[in-house]
Amino acid sequence: MPLIYQHQINGSTKIGVWHIAEEESFFLKKVPLQRSITHPHKRLQHLAGRYLLPELEPGFPSELIKIADTKKPFLENEAFHFSISHCADYAAVIISSHQRVGIDVEMVSEKIITIIPKFLTAEEMFLLLPGNIANTATLFWSVKESIYKWFGNGSVDFKKHIRIENLEKKDGSLIVSCSFLKENNIALQVHALFLNDHYLSWVTTDIH
Repeated sequence: MPLIYQHQINGSTKIGVWHIAEEESFFLKKVPLQRSITHPHKRLQHLAGRYLLPELEPGFPSELIKIADTKKPFLENEAFHFSISHCADYAAVIISSHQRVGIDVEMVSEKIITIIPKFLTAEEMFLLLPGNIANTATLFWSVKESIYKWFGNGSVDFKKHIRIENLEKKDGSLIVSCSFLKENNIALQVHALFLNDHYLSWVTTDIH
């Protein structure tokens, strides 16, 4: 299937979501399988994410992607900063030529309720919407995942290092104000939207 969501965040940053309905052969025509992935669906997700990069940014060198020790994909020359996420039958990417980025896509599931104490503080739990705990908890997990990918250096404790301060709706989407405490105290605004029973969240910051 084609892109189901595409958004130009600013002059240098864009985002896209692909609903995976194709066979591997469709993606392999344009994207090389750079590493061994034995699980068929995980392999399909991997290919879809890499296929989507040049779909959003023509000329994106997918074949040059390398994987850091932290499992973060990157380009050595940093011609583009990018982040990839997969969940079920969806692949999401964010690409920027001038900003540091992170993205995540998560399916809403009641299962997340059992792990809430592992990634949310007592103060953050007060922000969970009554009657819709699984929905909000999935959103908060996705927000923290996008920040984790934005940071890119691993060793982040979701409960200790990422704090959700506020949640608001604006122009049909969500804005989650957060503090990243791993290095100093960085204020971040994570944008999110609900898309086909999934939450999509992303964060961008200027590179200094």
